[in-house]
Amino acid sequence: MTWADFSAAEPELAGTVEERFGAFTHHVLATLRRDGSPRTSGLEVRFLAGELWFGMMPDSLKALDLRRDPRFTLQANPGDGIGMGGGDVRISGRAVEVDDPVTKGAYVKEVEPPQPFHLFRTELTEVVRTFVEDDTYLVVQVWRPGAPVRTLKRT
Repeated sequence: MTWADFSAAEPELAGTVEERFGAFTHHVLATLRRDGSPRTSGLEVRFLAGELWFGMMPDSLKALDLRRDPRFTLQANPGDGIGMGGGDVRISGRAVEVDDPVTKGAYVKEVEPPQPFHLFRTELTEVVRTFVEDDTYLVVQVWRPGAPVRTLKRT
């Protein structure tokens, strides 16, 4: 499921998620090390041409992790203080490395990353937004491919 597929299926949540990621440059990527333990790393992301992209320095540990096991979770930078405007947002899925020169060239033209670099296109398996509503409810919105957004409220 691409970002464009998710955006078409759930435009309101997708817009909120893009806004949260657009509010700050650096976010937190969780990958799996060779031994299966988690690794967290800082990462800049891009929403371009209906895809969510990860660009990484050559042979960075997070790139090597994704080459070995493509599963990831990406958490939006929560920002300053405790406000968390727009809520806590996480995206999970698989990252697929892109070596196609045309695709990488289009990315380079748009983003101008340092060269050389690894480029990963994402396939979404889950999007979660958690926020407080009316200073009373903890609201969790969960989306998975093939299902509508499920909303849970707790007091």
